[in-house]
Amino acid sequence: MCTMIVTQVGIAGCGKGTNGWFELREANVSYDHPFNAPFEHAVNIDFVNEALGPSARVAVELSVEGARTLVAAINAVLERAESGGYLEQPVPAVR
Repeated sequence: MCTMIVTQVGIAGCGKGTNGWFELREANVSYDHPFNAPFEHAVNIDFVNEALGPSARVAVELSVEGARTLVAAINAVLERAESGGYLEQPVPAVR
């Protein structure tokens, strides 16, 4: 049995939903039962802009291995960009 584990973080970016592109302001990350993925538990990420309502949402359900692989890939790309002098100054997340 698993209790849902969840955290929300402020982010800055864009996502594409059914109505086209929209500004992202938050990401909700949880470990819980997925709605669609064929796993008992998954890492679920909802990229959202709550100010725009429920249609401003991009949902992802990942296996634990897939989530760890994604985290490693993101970190590797950021490290290469930083070491090459390409990393831009961070934009503050909107809260």
